[in-house]
Formats: sequence, structure tokens, C-alpha cells
Amino acid sequence: MVKLSHSIFALPFALSSMLVAADGLPSLRLVVLIILAMVTARNAAMAFNRYIDAEYDSKNPRTSIRHIPQGIFSKRFVLFFSLINAFVFVMITSRINTLCFWLSFPALALLYLYSFTKRFTNASHLILGLSLGITPVGAWLAVTGRVTTAPLLMGVAVILWVAGFDIIYATQDYDFDLKEGLHSLVVRLGIQKALRVARLFHGLALTLLFIFGKTLGFGWIYHLTLLIIAALFIYEHTLITPRDLSRVNAAFFTVNGFISLLFLAGVTLSLPRGPHFI
Repeated sequence: MVKLSHSIFALPFALSSMLVAADGLPSLRLVVLIILAMVTARNAAMAFNRYIDAEYDSKNPRTSIRHIPQGIFSKRFVLFFSLINAFVFVMITSRINTLCFWLSFPALALLYLYSFTKRFTNASHLILGLSLGITPVGAWLAVTGRVTTAPLLMGVAVILWVAGFDIIYATQDYDFDLKEGLHSLVVRLGIQKALRVARLFHGLALTLLFIFGKTLGFGWIYHLTLLIIAALFIYEHTLITPRDLSRVNAAFFTVNGFISLLFLAGVTLSLPRGPHFI
């Protein structure tokens, strides 16, 4: 039900932010707490999404194989699983620092809000992006207890990156969403125009990651990484056309998984002293 493999999207950016904030590796305790916070927050959000969308999932041929429609888990169990993970997430943040603890509540509110957004706004992709975009800011706060320009640049880049690939993913459900009265930029603009917006979002995300590197004085390794990421963005958008959506999953998961891991590698290799414990 909860695909831990999808943590490959946000976790590398959170770890990148952590490494930059600490100028290497912070204490092992803090690394573990950050990873556990990421996992439990994702569990809470994804399970709640399955709970809220159970009725739509049962109607949509693409999602009818999910656990609630198939009767593998009850809605009550899934909600309980989500709330337990939310509670554990809050407890974990209380072990990091006071600011992270208090911010865990609006963070959870945002994660839960996303599940409702397709019912009332075409900006659901951006809300999903924001849900993941707060992770590098949260990791920075976990290390330093304060926010500077760098994590905000990375956070906005993640918002645009996620919103772009979520638009691509949403093209699969264009007919279903239109029929059910659900909202998205794909429904609002049509597939062709929505894919153009996705390209714009990814171009802006790449620009912000470039500014992020410049702000921190990163060298040629980081910029070479960005060139490879730019090539992957181009490749991602060649996989999908309005007439052929058969490779959406490759564009959504495989390519973007490589992008996030490459970014983490580029940041790690660009740290002045390399990763180390402090």
C-alpha cells in the first residue's frame, strides 16, 4: 500500500539539504531521526490518500487493484495506520528540536490537505510539490534550527520538479478525472498544453538548482551533474506525447528516481571537505 520506493523522490533532496547544512554528516542520531521522520510522514500521507480516494480508486481501472478496493485492507485499518505514523512522526520531531516539533503540525496538515485538492483546485500538482518541497527545508531546520536562502531555493525547485512530473503522471487519468469532475491542470488545459506547463516547471526547477549551486559556490562537479539532469529532463519529456502515454511510468518513476539520486551525488561530491561526521 505504501510504496517505500517512492521515497526516492524526496529523501535524496532532504539528505542533500542535511549535508549542506552540516557541511558534511551530522551526528548519526540526527541522520537516523531525519530518515525516520521522512518515512513516517510519507506513510501517514500515502495511507491517508488511499483512505480518502478509496471510492475513486475502485472506479478507476488503473487504481482498482489497490489494497482497499481489493479488500486486502479495510478503510478503518488504513486510517489507523496513517494516524499512528502521524503520531510517531510528531514524536520523532520532538527529539530533533523544538522548532521542528511545532512545525510538524502544519506539515502534517499540508500532507493531509493534498488528498482533498483534486476535488476543488487545478493546482493539486503544486500542492503535492509543496508537500515534498518542505522536506529540504525541514532537514535544514533539523541541523541548524534556522532557515536561510539555500534550502528555500532547493525547496522551490523540488515543488516545481514534483509538480511537473505529477502533471505527466496525471495524463493517464485524463478521461476518468474529466468524467468524475476531478480537478487538475491536465483536465483544465488538456494533455498537450499541460505537458508544456510540465516542461516549463522543469526548466524553472533546473534554473533554481543552478542558482542554489552558485549560492553555495559549488564547482564543476555539481554543474556537470546539473547538465546530466537537464538531459534526463529532456529525455523524460520525449517519452510522452499527447498521442502516446504508454511510457508514463518510465517517465514518472525511473527517470525522476535517477534525477534525485544524481542530485544527491552531485551535492555530496561538491562539499568542500567531503562528507564527514562532526
